[in-house]
Parts: sequence; structure tokens; C-alpha cells
Amino acid sequence: MRSSFGLLGLAALAAASDVHDLTKETFDTFVGEHNLVLAEFFAPWCGHCKALAPEYEEAATTLKDKEIALAKVDCTENQDLCQEFGVEGYPTLKVFRGKDNIAPYAGPRKAQAIVSYMTKQGLPAVSLLESQSALDEFKTADKVVMVGFFDKDDKTSNATFTEVAEGLRDSFLFGATADAELAKAEGVKQPAVVLYKSFDEGKNTFEEKFTPEALEEFATTASTPLIGEVGPETYAGYMAAGIPLAYIFSETAEERASLASALKPIAEKQKGKLNFATIDAKAFGQHGGNLNLEVGKWPAFAIQDISKNQKYPYTEQGSAKDLSEKNIGKFIDEYLAGKVEPSIKSEPIPEKQEGPVTVVVAKNYQDVVMDNDKDVLLEFYAPWCGHCKSLAPKYDELASMYKNFADKIVIAKVDATANDVPDEIQGFPTIKLFKAGEKEDPVDYSGSRTVEDLANFIRDNGSHKIDASDAKGAESMEGVETDGMPQQAPAATAEGVKESIKSAASEATEGVKTAMTEGEDTVEDHDEL
Repeated sequence: MRSSFGLLGLAALAAASDVHDLTKETFDTFVGEHNLVLAEFFAPWCGHCKALAPEYEEAATTLKDKEIALAKVDCTENQDLCQEFGVEGYPTLKVFRGKDNIAPYAGPRKAQAIVSYMTKQGLPAVSLLESQSALDEFKTADKVVMVGFFDKDDKTSNATFTEVAEGLRDSFLFGATADAELAKAEGVKQPAVVLYKSFDEGKNTFEEKFTPEALEEFATTASTPLIGEVGPETYAGYMAAGIPLAYIFSETAEERASLASALKPIAEKQKGKLNFATIDAKAFGQHGGNLNLEVGKWPAFAIQDISKNQKYPYTEQGSAKDLSEKNIGKFIDEYLAGKVEPSIKSEPIPEKQEGPVTVVVAKNYQDVVMDNDKDVLLEFYAPWCGHCKSLAPKYDELASMYKNFADKIVIAKVDATANDVPDEIQGFPTIKLFKAGEKEDPVDYSGSRTVEDLANFIRDNGSHKIDASDAKGAESMEGVETDGMPQQAPAATAEGVKESIKSAASEATEGVKTAMTEGEDTVEDHDEL
């Protein structure tokens, strides 16, 4: 009886779901009947999909009242449909305004974030606010909103504000009013822009020269909490902020609040130069290791220069007394003055390079990758990455093809989990070509991970334009006089045909396997943030 009740309960929950299950037969009709749809393309075995499910369901229930539909498609049952929309990994989320107006979902995968993101998608870039009640309601529609106060004839200010709104509509809600009395009631004079927020001082008024660049910088700076919190929903925003991030690690909410209060004067003093945020060391302590802190010794403090991916851990860990306003204030002043050296995590430089692929570590990164006239193809890998392991024999073969061009081409790899590298790597393997003469602007590789395609990429994008396939062919004929020799195809034998078929089948199998599995092992899989 208990088992039957459990099954009935599960069935009732499934029936009550506000997420619509779609198939190839129902997808087009559903999208056509709804103005705005967020669709999740998933696989039942996908761990990230399972983690998303309750968040997605909660968001669907909230957004139902706003007539924004959330749907899902099982790609194991609807492979053609998923292929049609270019689904390469799970979960993939896409925003549909009809079948032909499609955009990738670019927000975090938490219920509140999904609601916030899709609410913005359902509104125009700039909402017109024509009354005090409309303004009051809009000011609390999201954690952060921006309102422009412009005269209706001020076309320049209106155009600039709309341009910024179009570019940042995924991040903020934008409203505008031409009512001078509303501006007066808010304590501003036209033209003006006010950012309203549900934290810190509650609002900030834009007072700089009215340009798109200045408005965007204002939006980014003013919308960031004085001392926020780093987590899955906020991490990407901090990484995109463009200024260094100061982390305050602690295991308890009480201690994080206490440290945030103690360091608030520093955060106020350095606003716009550094962002400050607490981070739960129990949940995300391993991230401290990425910043070269001693994991497990909390509380702790560190600064990350995001643009250069450099880490500055504060050496005193384990006591809140060490993280005083005086101590951290001095550390930050010295950091901003350029008196603190970055902490560099590095494996030892190999005494001897073994194998065809050059091993790079942090201590020889500059010498091998940056300070030379060679084209350097560099793979950023992780030891636990399955795709990296699959690539390894092909990458060795690729490197062997260039052994006669060692003065012009280097095929290299670096363990990005054991060595600090200049770039923030989001997934493994990541492959970049550092061209001779243009080292500061590497070319990202996004093609198929085959030897031929990688060699073509080096030939087409490298400064030296080396075609390794020609060299390989020439090498195979080295020492053989071929002038005047007739060319004849070898006779087909039963054994030869059998081997050819076997080889072709093997290649086809490998091709299908690559197509099914090729992708990235993301940092998200192994780093909680």
C-alpha cells in the first residue's frame, strides 16, 4: 500500500509539472503558440540536467503567471530535433521567440536567476514609465534596475540610453520616463540615470559624461555589491567585471558577516578598483587552492587579477584576527602600488623533454610559448579529463609530423590544474595557437580533434604557413629515386581487401564515437564554481 501511494504521489507530481515535455511532433506547434519559450535540451543520464531539474521546475512555476513558458526535450528520444538546433552538450538551453528567432540562454542555472533572465527577455529593451506607481513598481522588479529621466525631445540622451539597454538587456532591466515631475520627485534633474538596487545604499545616480562607455562602466560598478558573495550564480559576473576580485573565505555565515563588516571601510575606499566578496569555504573551499591558498586553513584572504589570471594570496591564514582592517588594508595598498608579487603555482621545469610534445609549466611558459619566433600550438589539459586522454595519441602524432620544423613550430601542452597560466581556462582540452609575431592575440581552436584538422589549422593560421602533410609525404620517400619511375596501383588481394574493409570500419566507428563524445570537460564539472 505504501509503495502504491508513493507511485501515485510521483505520478501526481509529474502531472502537476509546469515544465512542458516536447517532442519532434509537438515542438513547432508549441513554440508557435507562445511568444517566449525557454527550452532545455537534455539527456536523462546527464548529471547537470538532474541538478537543474528542481531549479527549472521552480522557475517554470513562477514564470507561468508572466506567460513565459519553460519546456524540455529529451534528446535521447528526439535526436533529429536536437541536431536541428545544434545541440552538442547537455543541458543546452535556448530562448525561442518563434522557431526562427533563437538565442542561447546566457544566465545562471538557478531558479531565481532563470526567472530574472527570462523576465528581462519578456520586456522591451527599455520600458516606458508614465506614472509614479509604474516607476515605484519597476524600481523593485529586480535586484538591479536602471531608469533614465529624459525630456522627450532629448534624442541624443534617449538614443545613448537605448543603445546601452540593448547591449545589457540580459543583465539589467531598463526603464525610462519623460515626466519632469517624476525626475524631481526622485531628486534628479533631466537628463539623468539612476540605478536602483535592493542592497547597499539602495541607489546610485550617474554623474559622468553621457557616453555609452561611461554608462556601461557605471552599470557594472554600481550594480556590484560593496561586499557581495561568490557562488554559482554570481561567479561569472565577477569574472566579467574587468577589475580584480578580493575573496574572503570562511566556513560560517556568522564569521563571513563579521569579516565583511570589518573590511567594509576598505571596500568603500577601493570601490571601482577592486570587488570584494565573501565565499563559503565549506562549500567552495577547493577554489582556494586555485588561488594558491592552503585549503582547509580558514578564514583566508586572496586577490585575483582576472585580466591577467594572477593570484595574490594573503600569507596569514587560519585566524580572523589576522584579517583585520589594518592588516588587509595595508596588503591591498601594497598590491595596488605594485609592491606585491603574484603567487605562481608551477611544476618543476622538465630536465629533459621526453616524447614529441613539449611539456610546458608555469616557470618556462614565457620562454617556450611567448618569447620566440615560433608558432606554438598549446593544449591546456587536466589529468582527469577524458577528452584530453582521447586526444593524447593524436596530439603525439601531430607533434611528430613537425620534428623537421622544430625551428618554426612547437606542439606543446600544459597541465592547467598544476600550473598558473595567463588565461582563465573554462574547459578541457582548450587549444590555442600562439603565432610568431602575434603572441598577445592567440587563435582559439574550435574544430574537430583530428590530426589532419589540427595540422590544417596550424598551416592556415600560423605565421610560417607550414604544411606538415607535404613534409610527411616527402619523408616517407626519403632516399628513393622516383624520377621516371612508372606509378602503378598495387594488385588487390583477398587479404588486402579484408584489411581495407577492417580499416575503413574502424575509422567509421571512431568517427561516430568522436561525433558522439567530442566536446569539453568543463571546469564546472570539477570546480564547484
